[in-house]
Amino acid sequence: MTAPSDLWSDLATKSLRVPPMRELFDNDASRLWKHTIDAAGLVLDASKNRIDDAVLESLFSLARGAGVEARRDAMFAGDKVNVTEGRAALHVALRAPRDAVFTVDGRNVMPDVHAVLDHMETFSEQVRSGAWTGHDGKAITDVVHIGIGGSDLGPRFVCAALRSYQNARPSVHFVANVDAHALDGVLADVARPFEAATTLFIVASKTFTTAETMMNAHSARAWALAGGVPEAQLHRHFVAVSTNTEAVRAFGIDTKNMFAFWDWVGGRYSLWSAIGLPIALACGMARFRELLAGAHAMDTHFANAPLEANMPVRLALLGILNANVLGARSVCIAPYHQHLELLPAHLQQLEMESNGKSVTLAGLPVAHATVPVLWGQPGTNAQHAYFQCLHQGTEWAPIDFIAVMAPAHAHPEHQRALLANCFAQSEALMNGKTQDVARAELIAAGASEVEAERLAPHKTFPGNRPSNTIVLARLDPSSLGALIALYEHKVMVQGTIWNIDSFDQWGVELGKMLAKTIVDELESGALGTHDASTRALIERARNPSPSPSPP
Repeated sequence: MTAPSDLWSDLATKSLRVPPMRELFDNDASRLWKHTIDAAGLVLDASKNRIDDAVLESLFSLARGAGVEARRDAMFAGDKVNVTEGRAALHVALRAPRDAVFTVDGRNVMPDVHAVLDHMETFSEQVRSGAWTGHDGKAITDVVHIGIGGSDLGPRFVCAALRSYQNARPSVHFVANVDAHALDGVLADVARPFEAATTLFIVASKTFTTAETMMNAHSARAWALAGGVPEAQLHRHFVAVSTNTEAVRAFGIDTKNMFAFWDWVGGRYSLWSAIGLPIALACGMARFRELLAGAHAMDTHFANAPLEANMPVRLALLGILNANVLGARSVCIAPYHQHLELLPAHLQQLEMESNGKSVTLAGLPVAHATVPVLWGQPGTNAQHAYFQCLHQGTEWAPIDFIAVMAPAHAHPEHQRALLANCFAQSEALMNGKTQDVARAELIAAGASEVEAERLAPHKTFPGNRPSNTIVLARLDPSSLGALIALYEHKVMVQGTIWNIDSFDQWGVELGKMLAKTIVDELESGALGTHDASTRALIERARNPSPSPSPP
């Protein structure tokens, strides 16, 4: 369903009438509470946005006109909301309790989901306790997870975020890039203090044919064999997250150690499934279940809260306002917690792979811009990099600040400084500083009238630049699960309003297909039909020294 054009027009008209945010706060003592939502252990302060009551009402009308509630309900019902592939997108079932009912094609999938979770629990406890050993009876000290895309970035991010909950053993590593510098770096780390005999590999590929993953997996297999693992004992050192039983068996993995997932689980939504096995190995299955429970709490909120009090809906609608009405071309993610350093990368895949589309569900050109570019890094590092542009540049970007109140360290002075910077940045972006104020400050600091007049324009900040602040009491498995699910549902709401399929990813395929052709040409020496630039690059790869001669 596409929202009627008059709803978009009404939103644009009302947005032009919104006073600066400073005035909105001055004129409405209740503004903070109107724009604060508490759900699933998170707090969203959305008050520093260019909205008033009229704009907010228009945004909710837009959401209803686009059928957000109906599409949300269809997703939870297991309908095939991934229309181009004819699949459900039922990642919410992966974090639902055992007695819940979620159906796909009329079949309750929950027994299968929890059978896999139980399998993960048994296996992870064996590895973590030392009961699972390598071929020569030594306990596993290192786990290397081999995947790519959603089979890598989700669990990699969660393991980094929950490092405070991990034991010394096993140490979990990740390899995704087909660039062998990545694999060699990890293997060097596990080989120096340890050896192949104490290393366990997880190969994560639904089809067990993903080109980058399988190339890395076969190189890891060769490394293990060269390191003394007998071929007949490879099953002690390799497990699989896959559905391709024959390929897994042919690789040398015991299919009893194959962890299943389903085609209604998209890669970027798969960390909640057996793809999350490295999380269970790193943090323990109890922590993994807490992660699932936090996400489920956000699912419950999203499914039941009215639009006006719905945190994912509010976050999505503010993004629509900024991108489609106010003209923001990117979004900055600024987590003020070092352990969330991979959050921007995870959200890049989640949002840009989901909503980086240019045709509607019906295959027609979209009428509006879709997902903006996401970027960011942890504060306070970011403040010394690109915040200059955010405060005074001609390109502005809305910012999501992520603040964690309780640290996992014992340095309260650091935490005070960190939070002070987080809060100050959002305040400064909103308030800015006028040239008159800048001039007065310079004079008060001892500058002459002439000097103050010269420098004041350089110390002026336009302000009125929007941001959200998402507050976590602490960074634990539950709050992290809720945070990730919040953004997952934001993606679904925005995709519905843009009338696109948020759950397919055809744009990933074209380059992969062409790459396969070029790999064959680099190996064989043959050269197919290419443009002049691509031909020259292939020839340079074959013979790096000479430069191609002009015709």
